[in-house]
Amino acid sequence: MRKSIVIFVSLILLSCNSSDKKVGKESPANSIKPNIVVIYLDDLGYGDLSAYGATELQTPNIDNLANGGIKFTNGYASSATCTPSRYALLTGVYPWRNKKAKILPGTAPLLISTEQQTLPKFLKNHGYKTGIVGKWHLGLGTGIVNWNERVSPGPNEVGFEESYILAATQDRVPTVYIENGYVVGLDKNDPIQVNYKENFEGEPTAITHPEMLTMKWHHGHNNSIVNGIPRIGYMKGGASAKWSDEDMADHFLEKAQHYVKSHKEKAFFLYYAMQQPHVPRTPHPRFLGKSGMGPRGDVILEADWCIGEFMKTLEEEGVLENTLIIFSSDNGPVLNDGYYDDAVEKLGNHDPKGGLRGGKYSIFEAGTRVPFITYWKGQIKPQVSDAIVCQMDLLASLSSLIGSEDTTTDSKNILNTLIGKSQKGRDHLIIEATGKTALRSGDWLYIPAYDGKNFREEVGIEVGNFPFEQLYNLKEDKGQTNNLANSNLEKLAKMKALFLDLRGEDYNNGVKEVIFQ
Repeated sequence: MRKSIVIFVSLILLSCNSSDKKVGKESPANSIKPNIVVIYLDDLGYGDLSAYGATELQTPNIDNLANGGIKFTNGYASSATCTPSRYALLTGVYPWRNKKAKILPGTAPLLISTEQQTLPKFLKNHGYKTGIVGKWHLGLGTGIVNWNERVSPGPNEVGFEESYILAATQDRVPTVYIENGYVVGLDKNDPIQVNYKENFEGEPTAITHPEMLTMKWHHGHNNSIVNGIPRIGYMKGGASAKWSDEDMADHFLEKAQHYVKSHKEKAFFLYYAMQQPHVPRTPHPRFLGKSGMGPRGDVILEADWCIGEFMKTLEEEGVLENTLIIFSSDNGPVLNDGYYDDAVEKLGNHDPKGGLRGGKYSIFEAGTRVPFITYWKGQIKPQVSDAIVCQMDLLASLSSLIGSEDTTTDSKNILNTLIGKSQKGRDHLIIEATGKTALRSGDWLYIPAYDGKNFREEVGIEVGNFPFEQLYNLKEDKGQTNNLANSNLEKLAKMKALFLDLRGEDYNNGVKEVIFQ
């Protein structure tokens, strides 16, 4: 009897030890299926956050993510403009592989094929609930869109079970929200009409009725007037469905919070695509004048507040510790992007570029190097990482996180880097700006010789087009002031050969710049 008890206790202890060892060996990647939230800002620069060195703006809520997670100093969007970056983030594919992946008008057809792999589709197929709230700008429909019926295909057809979006950008028509393909609040007796080439008879524009404007246009924004703001494109009808610009941030925040509250019982993926600080910058009255830097600074503070409120919701709903948050921006900063709004005049000592060269539209670093933060309470240890990471790699990395694998795209599995288990990121990355590409490899950046102007006058940004090759050591020369192409011919040759090999046979050295639309 005594011997039997000893054997029984021994078996229990052995079982417990075996179980402990098993738990100890498991990593977050294979023991937990976390919620995943991508918070994506619009035109936020590398130097626009206090966590990244800004002194004139304080962004405490985003700083909390950076200080409590991983702040990447070499985090990249794939491109220096919106649509291509969003395409790469969701598909894991270099946007230069798709000739249509450029800044899209509000009437463009869906850019993503309904047949191709996407991040939300992959996660949905592996048990996740998937949703998008905010800016889309990847096209809708297949041709001419009837905004008065269900608009399809769109986000719902490429993996998002639920979608609440604005079709393109805040400065483009149609100025309405779209929920799961249907325009929100539409009165069928007042149908929406949209045209990007011709105005509708009798409809006021910024040219014909400047007295109606509450915001003055600088370039490219002189078509239909909505809420006193001149837009790109012409729109008629849909009065009851038009959004309130100053309430947009609160509106999207409420939708994002509701998504968390209604999906907290199962693993979810939420793409929270905020509209700040893209033009037109229309801060809620609570934030108007708060930054002292004009509406651009105000909406950055507004975005920071929204993120703080969203984080409170995750905590209050009990899901914060099981939620991986990825924060970034679709491209670098721009001040005057179509409206006079004091962004230039009230800039003061603030440097949106954070010491980098260029900005939105530019092949220089400020075009694509952006704030990039990962946060997972209790799983990611606070740190700063110099590893090269790109939004395009979320597809492969997150598929690995949930115990699966995707190798069908350009996306690279850098999961261990994103969760702080490794300091090694990408070896090489092709970056893109308005159709032109360059190579980031290690500490080096190679830019081929390109035709076209180097300076984009209407926005006041260097875009990096020169008729000669450029080579920079970014570790020693963050601001890209010293072109080493002539003094380091051996490195130049190696970088060029690698670039041509990665870029492929379709590379066209003389591709023309995409004109502002």
